[in-house]
Amino acid sequence: MQTVNVLVIQPIVDEELAQIARLDARLRIIDARGWFDDEIRQTWPQWTVERYLGKRPCPTSTRAERDRLLAQAEVILGGWPFPLDLRARAPRLRWFHQRPAGASNLLRGDLWGSDVCVTTSRGHGNTRPMAEYVLACFLHFARGLHRAHRDRQRQHFEHGTYRPIQVEGKTVCVIGAGGIGQAVGSLCAGAGMRVVGTRRHVSAGDLLSGFSRLESPAHLHTLLGESDFVAVCCQWTPETTGLIGREAFAAMRSGTVLVNVARGEIIDEEALIAALAAGKLRGVGLDVYLGEFEHAPDRRLWQDERVLITPHVSGGTDVAQHRVVEVFADNLRAYLDGRPLANVIDWARGY
Repeated sequence: MQTVNVLVIQPIVDEELAQIARLDARLRIIDARGWFDDEIRQTWPQWTVERYLGKRPCPTSTRAERDRLLAQAEVILGGWPFPLDLRARAPRLRWFHQRPAGASNLLRGDLWGSDVCVTTSRGHGNTRPMAEYVLACFLHFARGLHRAHRDRQRQHFEHGTYRPIQVEGKTVCVIGAGGIGQAVGSLCAGAGMRVVGTRRHVSAGDLLSGFSRLESPAHLHTLLGESDFVAVCCQWTPETTGLIGREAFAAMRSGTVLVNVARGEIIDEEALIAALAAGKLRGVGLDVYLGEFEHAPDRRLWQDERVLITPHVSGGTDVAQHRVVEVFADNLRAYLDGRPLANVIDWARGY
């Protein structure tokens, strides 16, 4: 019986680690949770380190000890951030599973475009909380709640500035009808909204639950022109970089509410700021922004009361997301059986 060394560097809980270990007697689980934290603190931007590692305690380890762990690994369960030169130090590595959904997280390291099979948790785990975040932002601006913060600061009500609108009966455009986008569409449909969206590949007769219309990205501007709310849920790829730019904003209706839970690079921030200055947008919810892993948001966005910015927390929840580890466990069974893995990143496609 051939032993498969599985190196765990993602900070999962003990119960999840035990769940993986019970899968098969061929597995040798190497617990390296926290072992690479000091290295990551030295090689990643300070903003990223403070945000994702904080001051959590970690085991003391040397570079040589970490190299020995990587040299043994055939499979790695990782997360983000991660060792940037991981591929070079793991000659036996055949499969790396990244717990987050975004493939673009890997662009910084040497895994991107390598011969290693890389999978993600795309479409699983935190799709529902992210959908709730999107709907919450829609309601926040629809009811004019952003005005309440200003009124509280001034300790004076300006009733006429709220101008609430009802979301029921309004149209929402979901850009990227994947796992997150479908959850957004389902939740918005439940609120009585008409849901349209885009998907990279659309076949005749394709219709997702809650969606009344699904188009290819080529028809995005047409959909924007008939929508009151827009949710950006697509993967960040070369094709989607700056997707929401001046032309897209020009295609939107006046008073549109825009929410981005994907990646900041998908929105042209200068075009966004110009659209806000022109009064084109009723409100903007940003759980991501350009350069979010290196620095604070653009001051012009942070100071605009029509812009709600949060630090990439849309996937947060008080409900344990066991499905994320189950995705890895299901793939691990497939790996042991010699079957194809799910959610394999296509380097050419970008996710």
